[in-house]
Amino acid sequence: MPDDPHPIPPPGSASPEQTETGDQSPPRNLEAEEALLGTLLHNDRAFEYVEQLRGSHFYVPVHGRIFEAVRGLIQQGRRADAVTLKPQFAKDQALAGVDDYLERLVHGAMPPEAARQYGEIILDLAQRRSLMEIGARIEYNASDVRVESSAAAQIEDAEQRLFEISEHGKGPGGPQPFVSGLTDAIHAAEMAYQLGGKLSGVTSGLTELDDLLGGFHRSDLIILAGRPGMGKTALATDFARVASRPETFIPWEEDADKQKGIVAVFSLEMAATQLANRILSAETSISSESIRRGAINDRDLTKLIDVSKDLEELRLFIDDTPAISIPQLRTRARRLMRTEHGLRLIVVDYLQLMTATRNHNSRVNEISEISQGLKSIAMELNVPVVALSQLSRQVEGRDDKRPQLQDLRDSGSIEQDADVVLFIYREHYYLRQQEPQPRDDEDEAKFRPRYDRWMARLEKTANSAQIYVSKQRHGRQGVANVHFDPRFTRFSDLHEPKQ
Repeated sequence: MPDDPHPIPPPGSASPEQTETGDQSPPRNLEAEEALLGTLLHNDRAFEYVEQLRGSHFYVPVHGRIFEAVRGLIQQGRRADAVTLKPQFAKDQALAGVDDYLERLVHGAMPPEAARQYGEIILDLAQRRSLMEIGARIEYNASDVRVESSAAAQIEDAEQRLFEISEHGKGPGGPQPFVSGLTDAIHAAEMAYQLGGKLSGVTSGLTELDDLLGGFHRSDLIILAGRPGMGKTALATDFARVASRPETFIPWEEDADKQKGIVAVFSLEMAATQLANRILSAETSISSESIRRGAINDRDLTKLIDVSKDLEELRLFIDDTPAISIPQLRTRARRLMRTEHGLRLIVVDYLQLMTATRNHNSRVNEISEISQGLKSIAMELNVPVVALSQLSRQVEGRDDKRPQLQDLRDSGSIEQDADVVLFIYREHYYLRQQEPQPRDDEDEAKFRPRYDRWMARLEKTANSAQIYVSKQRHGRQGVANVHFDPRFTRFSDLHEPKQ
């Protein structure tokens, strides 16, 4: 709070020498605040230069209230000046004398273009004050052993608060010249051309799927959905395993060696050890159950050790924190991006297990907040995000069990926020539950052909799966036929001819 107890600073109280000090008093510049407000009151067109500011960025409370009043009028399409503001403060006893103060501010008005520099000064000083508050909070919590949160939790909290400071006040990017987007589009086209015209994003490891998508593209939110038992986690683990291999790196940036990045898996359902077990199984063709139970021979053990040495080269990080929230995920992803020279892919398993940051009156609103947050992270970090999602039980009630967009569980916003929606479907899973039984009036001669047809279909679909591209914002829909081996929880290309 300001040292001066009066809400309206007296004339001549805002010299930089008095306000920008080198001691521990909060940094502020009342002169810049007054000049900005005066400029806005004289010509509210100057507001376009300071849209990112909020009243909380001002050191003097009354300055913040004046700014918010100006912002409110402008957003309503009304004129904001000393005359239109007076009625808003007329009944506020704490602002006695504000009429004369508004007139005084107008006399110090500068050209509208100067508002940008004043706004930058005010925002910078507000962030400095916030840094001082965070520093004091860190020191207090760290020194008081009675504080329940651990040191690690305090570090994460501090990182989150620092991130909020860095983001608060940035505002939207605003209009950009067409040539900027055009240059990026041409660069992306050149990269796709150099890679043979098929892959311009992170590979999925599946040829047919890559043909449909061109890989997973930066800033895209990819929803991977399916009913329990379809293999969502296995497929997502395969995506992460393949993308984390150094040889699959796509040189997005000019300085490629410094931008290879890593794959981050946020596993809310399975522990890191379980995921590592699956990856070992997929790489060694030894069943995960045998690895877990130790039902292996000396040859298998040697193979596991040899493969594990190769897997150490994977640029893969796993975070198995349960019920993680969007702010926590964003903080940890940003930390990985900073410390590991970038991110190549983020995988979240799965969306419905994440925690909303606000109390909502419905599960639909909670899921909406989470899906919007994941899309925001994809755009902010400029990295593809693959998020797994459950499907509603209504799939089980249909004769045709192939998933549809309306089957996405809890919220239509998942479909809206997603750039790509993938569905996993394995007919074999449902056929096993439909084993024919003899009818009362059916003898063996009639029943046997029906049973044999079911058995033939069961065997034919045993190791096949379909990945439906049901939504693609920048491409076509289609179906990728893939091979699935349940023994090793591994998806791969389907080598047999398409039916």
